[in-house]
Amino acid sequence: MRSAPTVLHLDMDAFFAAVEQAAKPSLRGKAVVVGGLGPRGVVATASYEARRFGVHSAMPTAQARRLAPNAAYLVPRFALYRAVSDQVMALLRELSPLVEPLSLDEAFVDLEAGGAAEDSASARAAGLRLRADIRALTGLSGSVGLAGSKMLAKIGSEQAKPDGLLLIEPGTERELLAPMPVRILPGVGPATGEHLRRAGTATVGDLVEAGEDELVRLLGRTHGTALFRMALGRDDRPVVAERDAKSVSVEDTFDTDLHDRLRVRTEVDRLAERCVRRLRAGGHSGRTIVLKVRRYDFSTLTRSETLRGPTDDSAVVREAAGRLLESVDTTGGVRLLGVGVTGLADYTQEDLFAQAAAGAGPEPPGHAAPGGAAAGDGAAPGRPTGAGEQPPAPSAREQPGSPAEPRHWAAGQDVRHAVHGPGWVQGSGVGRVTVRFEQPGSEPGRVRTFPVDDPELEPSDPLPLVGGGGPPPSRAGGPEAARG
Repeated sequence: MRSAPTVLHLDMDAFFAAVEQAAKPSLRGKAVVVGGLGPRGVVATASYEARRFGVHSAMPTAQARRLAPNAAYLVPRFALYRAVSDQVMALLRELSPLVEPLSLDEAFVDLEAGGAAEDSASARAAGLRLRADIRALTGLSGSVGLAGSKMLAKIGSEQAKPDGLLLIEPGTERELLAPMPVRILPGVGPATGEHLRRAGTATVGDLVEAGEDELVRLLGRTHGTALFRMALGRDDRPVVAERDAKSVSVEDTFDTDLHDRLRVRTEVDRLAERCVRRLRAGGHSGRTIVLKVRRYDFSTLTRSETLRGPTDDSAVVREAAGRLLESVDTTGGVRLLGVGVTGLADYTQEDLFAQAAAGAGPEPPGHAAPGGAAAGDGAAPGRPTGAGEQPPAPSAREQPGSPAEPRHWAAGQDVRHAVHGPGWVQGSGVGRVTVRFEQPGSEPGRVRTFPVDDPELEPSDPLPLVGGGGPPPSRAGGPEAARG
């Protein structure tokens, strides 16, 4: 434990939903839910306005719609979230070389290591300055916890939400923690929390009163001892600047089970391409290809093949995943597919394509393993519902000269119209797509409806949240007030 609160934890407030509200002026102050929109979709983030109705992350989207039927339901735009996250992380690295990202919207910072703080006053000043810089750069708010340890700093940011700062003075930890529920401590999930409650220890103060020996009896030596130390506010974990990635993977859940073997193979190929794009973006290559298949009965199988050396070649990954698929029975239907690469390295073995062509044999298939489903994005029945991707490219079934499938527009997707300028999709169906024309920093824009195949309407890249787009084209006649 440190004698000064120089460990900072930043947690952006309702990050995905806040980005969408900043990008879409008509949604500011309104309930927004980001996640999978299909029948099997899951909520990724809900705005604070939506949380008042009981909507929360990891909730099935269908349940969220029953609780908040008038909320805006949008697909995630991970490319934009990552771009905003990069801006925020750059601000953190200006404070210290020791920044430990936990996710796109959350990180620890060792202020002492960067000379940004040495006592309570300087730590508070650094936290306030950081929050102001984040708002100026991104237009978003973040909550900050400051303490002498990572555990307490994280608890502080949670208590400060939304848009606040809480500094926990060293020496006041036990007093602060005592009335809090045991679930506030790291590693105490629903099952452990319920077990402790039945044993009469519902608060952190109860844990301290019970004593280490009793917690060891209830939870075992390792967990009981660690929990007692945390209840006393003791946490000596350092802020670690780099966390090496161990694997890269992508997966999609489908609105309707896939039965066509050719369609399953096509989706595996598509996932392999996405996985390699993510692999290359991180500057990695990998040796072991992993295929994940969740079948109609929720049984989940994983299969893996280890290559002779690391690769970032999409053809190699695609062919290996295809070979793994051949060992899986999909006749009953497939609800989820995933492709991953493990054994990461920062170099590539150049002759792997020849290895794949030579048909290097896979390792023995792995055993069935549990896995989690990915959120969907509200694609039409039979389309994959992986969150955050652009509408899929034409499938292999679309041969030259054949009629093209109708264009698919996802709710929340960025678009640009040749006449009306930038906007976003509010919804689509029965051959029509509804677009609201507005951009970050503008007034709420007007809604217009077009045929789904309108040649003047195209997908677009997201605009920056601050200092982004310019005025719409002159033919659009300027921003107009939203109707309804």
